[in-house]
Amino acid sequence: QVQLTESGGGLVQVGGSLRLSCTASGRTYSMAWFRQAPGKEREPVATMSWYGNNPHYTDAVKGRFNISLDADTNTAYLQMNNLKPEDTAVYYCAAREAIVGTYQYWGQGTQVTVSS
Repeated sequence: QVQLTESGGGLVQVGGSLRLSCTASGRTYSMAWFRQAPGKEREPVATMSWYGNNPHYTDAVKGRFNISLDADTNTAYLQMNNLKPEDTAVYYCAAREAIVGTYQYWGQGTQVTVSS
């Protein structure tokens, strides 16, 4: 069982930046960030494997968000720049042990609010 602990959400103005952190209690195959806005389904934002520099991003955040992994601390980061009101959501960290399939470990979620 892997536990994920998130931090870093908050309130920011349009065009601002935030960095989310997610520390895992154990090593998995890959980690990801998801988000869920009010009234919408949860969607993947960024994913990355511990075993290769191969990040993937949803089109809405390409060029603005960056996912990175720190092997020394088992921590995943999501650097979010040029934030827009439509980025407002609860952001969740997730991890999975398999190369493909569902993410079985989830963080508690952290609120990101972008005000205009």
